Amino acid sequence: MKIVSYNVNGIRAALNKGFLEWLGSVDPDVVCLQEIKAMEEQLDVSLFEKAGYPFHYWFSAEKKGYSGVAILTKKEPDHVEFGTGIDYMDREG
Repeated sequence: MKIVSYNVNGIRAALNKGFLEWLGSVDPDVVCLQEIKAMEEQLDVSLFEKAGYPFHYWFSAEKKGYSGVAILTKKEPDHVEFGTGIDYMDREG
């Protein structure tokens, strides 16, 4: 299993700069993204599904355009945990 972690510094900007092409060339099973700086509803998630990642989990910051993480995966995980249970950290996604 190939797992990669990537600080995208804004997923929308990364998409405009070839993120999907990079994703196709690296072809990981799981992608952990940091600093997505977007809410799931601000994205066309079908792009990730078409790229082979039908399972995606978004944990955005409360403040729009700030922080946040996401996981893209080819196979459905057995369990997904959102947050740490530490309130001040969870507000930042």
